[in-house]
Amino acid sequence: MKKALICAMLMASSAIGARASESTNDSLYLFSYASDNINGNGGLRLAWSADGKMWHKIGGGYDFVKSDYGAWGSGKRMFDPVLERQKGGIWVCSWLVKKDGCVMALTESRDLLLWKPQDYMSARVMMGPNRNVPRDTVAFNDGTRATGRVHRVEKQVVENVIAEYERRQYRTARNNELMKDDKARFAGLGKVTVTVTPRPQDQKAISPDLFGVFFEDINYAADGGLYAELVQNRGFEYSDADHPRHEGWGPAYAWRTYGGAALSFDTANPIHANNAHYAVLDVSKPGDAMANTGFDGIAVKQGDTYLLSLFGRMVEGNGRRVRVALRTKDGREIGSVAVTLPRDGWRKLNAKIKATETAADAELAIMPEAAGRYAFDMVSLFPKDTYKGRRNGLRRDLAEAIANLKPRFVRFPGGCVAHGNGIQNIYRWKNTVGPLESRKGMANIWRYHQSVDLGFYEYFQFCEDMGAEPLPVLAAGVPCQNSSWGGDGQQGGIPLGKEMDEYIQDVLDLIEWANGDKTTKWGRVRAEAGHPKPFNLKYVGIGNEDLISEVFKERFKLIYDAVKAKYPDITVIGTVGPFYEGSDYEYGWQFAKELDVPIVDEHYYCPPGWFIHNRDFYDAYDRRGPKVYLGEYAAHAPGRPNNMETALSVALYLTDLERNADVVSLSSFAPLMARRGNTQWTPDMMYFDNTSVRLTTDYYVQRMYGQNVGDDYIPATVASDNDREDVNLRFGQSVVRDKETGDVIIKLVNALPVGVECRLNLGDMVADGTPTEVERMAGEPSDTRAKPSKTTGTISKEQAISLEPYSFTVIRAKAGSTLKK
Repeated sequence: MKKALICAMLMASSAIGARASESTNDSLYLFSYASDNINGNGGLRLAWSADGKMWHKIGGGYDFVKSDYGAWGSGKRMFDPVLERQKGGIWVCSWLVKKDGCVMALTESRDLLLWKPQDYMSARVMMGPNRNVPRDTVAFNDGTRATGRVHRVEKQVVENVIAEYERRQYRTARNNELMKDDKARFAGLGKVTVTVTPRPQDQKAISPDLFGVFFEDINYAADGGLYAELVQNRGFEYSDADHPRHEGWGPAYAWRTYGGAALSFDTANPIHANNAHYAVLDVSKPGDAMANTGFDGIAVKQGDTYLLSLFGRMVEGNGRRVRVALRTKDGREIGSVAVTLPRDGWRKLNAKIKATETAADAELAIMPEAAGRYAFDMVSLFPKDTYKGRRNGLRRDLAEAIANLKPRFVRFPGGCVAHGNGIQNIYRWKNTVGPLESRKGMANIWRYHQSVDLGFYEYFQFCEDMGAEPLPVLAAGVPCQNSSWGGDGQQGGIPLGKEMDEYIQDVLDLIEWANGDKTTKWGRVRAEAGHPKPFNLKYVGIGNEDLISEVFKERFKLIYDAVKAKYPDITVIGTVGPFYEGSDYEYGWQFAKELDVPIVDEHYYCPPGWFIHNRDFYDAYDRRGPKVYLGEYAAHAPGRPNNMETALSVALYLTDLERNADVVSLSSFAPLMARRGNTQWTPDMMYFDNTSVRLTTDYYVQRMYGQNVGDDYIPATVASDNDREDVNLRFGQSVVRDKETGDVIIKLVNALPVGVECRLNLGDMVADGTPTEVERMAGEPSDTRAKPSKTTGTISKEQAISLEPYSFTVIRAKAGSTLKK
């Protein structure tokens, strides 16, 4: 039915377009064409003419519509776009997403500026490869020619398009302002004096859960990162299906042999169907061995204990005894243990190895003591010293760095990982719980393998250990809009009917697993894993920056209605696309309001200047509608560094996020972490290798906010002795109160190249001499190594604070201070 309606719409559009060519008063010609009809790169462009002969390109190379079908970047193609006007003034744009003409994309707009989210369908089913629409060819003043469609339109249509293009260019230029130009921008500017007078009588309640973290398995953040396993590819499940970036990827990756040993892999009689591959080691003499090199080596510390486990069995031979040792690059053993393999099938063996020496790049060697054929699987080496001492636990230094942010919640496992690269790659939570050998690893959308041994049980346990709310994200029945695996329409979605019903049940089962009594089916699974008490799940995210297509909307509503019917106390978090504007944002918000979704997830990665010039972004949001979870954001400067410029622009913006925390309930910077040498996305909040963690300027800003949250926001009157808007935009302040401690917390941001004297008129909010803890971070915009420092002191009712250029200051007036009621 839908395809028939679209077909009729396109045919009607063609007829209307032909009639529109008749001459009318106060009109112009509008020409639509492809920027690259040969390779499909680029999008739909527009030009205008008064006489149909002399054509003017609007915005030069500006694309008014881009295809969103296919993988990131060059995978998104547009061939032969056709723009037509329907009766009633609606513009319809269709194009082919592949040269073979198999898949057609469709979108529509009232003004040629805001376009509906795109839908995709079989072009052959619809109207054939040529879509039976006439084309026009025009010549531009520069001598180039293009083929497209000519329409005669009201002059106002063209003027509105040109005006909007110019507005976008102005905003882009303003948002791209960089602090390296501040010397010229603020030439002659002297010290600025700002007076801040809080108004406690106008205080308002704000979300106490405003600051959290978002953990996604990107940049090797899980395996080889937070997950403390030291052996890479321990289950021998790496394969070409992971679409890897590394050569030699496969079951043998990160494994090597010594002597005359021969390593092969088999799938007959595995330890579990979900873990199909295992290693078969043939040795002819003692000294033959296989060894794992870990993630760029295995780091061990002298005197520390490491927990070894493996599944093993004898295939041929009588030896059975196997030595397992930590060895340095030059072959020296720095710790070993012996285990004995069974003859009668798989058995899990456990042992301990104590390191006798510190090494950053050791390997784990498996050395049978006699000739024979040996089978191994799930070869594991864990530090005993994990976060909170958990078995199958987390790397302590990384987990503690996250815990020090004092997150109120943790969003996991993604991100793009959650909805995957194609329907078959959607993250299935049930594959990530239960015994490790039964878990079903899968390709990671970031082009490596995810074992899922850091699974939902471990995520929930980590949240509980930190006192943070778990916020699992599940796909909305559709894969990532940037999927590269799939047929006609990557937004095809899980087929409606039995498959979609089963998927909805999986969502409901997750809530039972997290919150159900141990006598329930899935509550029992949780209890058997070691957690008999419920996790008290409150939030569930459905979808991740999805294309708000009809396919998405249909499936999201089915999931949403089912959750609300069975678990009305669960807060469902929806999605409104990957940007702060545009089709998915606008139509996503419209859809969320129609369904009365309680919270929606916004994402935006922007230049530092955007965060300076959009500090009022949430001021006009409807307080009666859905709340906001700012789930992914970061300042992206040229070259993608973490420096004082990115940190300060975000710190400045967060003062206004606190001011609007009656509508913004949650927020999390992204991405959280990256392994050096295995990074797919920058910037990240922290970087690590096997032995160290580098905390960035962006990390410190998040920590300074996370450790200083409040329940009440106290508005303030701010008076500056400088009337320049660009000067005052670069000063930020926020005053909140922590109800539990009674502390008054004052955040002050100076993103100017000159000092600011901030005069605080605190009145009865504090007593003279109130003790304070002060944390400051300052540095030049390009400084990548700036760190905060702490001091103690006192504060008075009237207090002058000197703010260094390019600095962020947090003042915490300690308990005992009282707000005037």
